[in-house]
Amino acid sequence: MRKLLLAVCAVLLFGSAAMAQGKLVTKWHCNKESVEHRIEVGDMPNHTYGVIQGTCSGTPGADSTIKEKSGTYTEFQELKGTSLSGHGRFNVTLDNGDMAYYTYTTTGSTDNSKPLSNKWKIHSATGKHKGAKGSGTCSGTMNPDGSSEWECTGTVSMGM
Repeated sequence: MRKLLLAVCAVLLFGSAAMAQGKLVTKWHCNKESVEHRIEVGDMPNHTYGVIQGTCSGTPGADSTIKEKSGTYTEFQELKGTSLSGHGRFNVTLDNGDMAYYTYTTTGSTDNSKPLSNKWKIHSATGKHKGAKGSGTCSGTMNPDGSSEWECTGTVSMGM
């Protein structure tokens, strides 16, 4: 009887953990940054450090566990020749008003016709999603007007 009870508890525990796992799928449209500060490094042509800030609107995928609605990013960038690298924070408002807080790194080319990529992690969230953790990737393209389009996918585990 004791072994049966232990087996049932194990199935329930692991079943709950599996149910707490989910997908995150969102398409983002980010406006041209509203704040941009650049400083020439001076060691070579086209080498700058910068801080940018802006807003994005999200369209969550139908099977996304977390429904992302809008976000604000703050990013530190290094542009060196034709390469771009950056890291930042992305504060996301979910469809129910809760917040999710991300960190990310971005790499790509300064040539707007070439794609960008980033890796992200959810570090914390509020309300119903408190305790959520997640990670994934995005691929992005720049538009001629300075805005950008991103497609992001990943996994998320909900706090319990």
